[in-house]
Amino acid sequence: MCISIILVKKRPFVVSSLKKKREDGMKMKITSFNPLIATANYDSIVKLFEELGFKGRHTKEGIEVEDRDNTVLRMKDENGFYLDVVQDNSFSRDITGIRINVDDFDEAYNLFISHGFEQFGEAGTISTSSSKFVLLKSPSGFVVNLVQHIAK
Repeated sequence: MCISIILVKKRPFVVSSLKKKREDGMKMKITSFNPLIATANYDSIVKLFEELGFKGRHTKEGIEVEDRDNTVLRMKDENGFYLDVVQDNSFSRDITGIRINVDDFDEAYNLFISHGFEQFGEAGTISTSSSKFVLLKSPSGFVVNLVQHIAK
């Protein structure tokens, strides 16, 4: 198995490719951007990244996706890099992608769709008590987990 690790430090920034401004004059903001791994080999992936210095920040269990419950572990290292590991036994191989948190889910979703992205899998958009998210696949095959956190 070959693993290339490229991590991006968490820094909010404005998406400059959006031409349409929101009513408040602001453009959509990306609030978090990091890699994710969806895997049936959850324990071994978590152990590998723990050995690389990552620690679990929080775990979200029981996320209902189609006919199964998934678990997401958010990890962080001492340099401030984040990684999400998703336990999903429905995949025959690991899926890597990019998690992108935004402040306007609908605007971001429409932007990705206008660039040829399609929903990945059958689950569609999923809402939990704290977030709304969807997996999208690019025309070239990379996966984006588009997320908006919901204020409680």
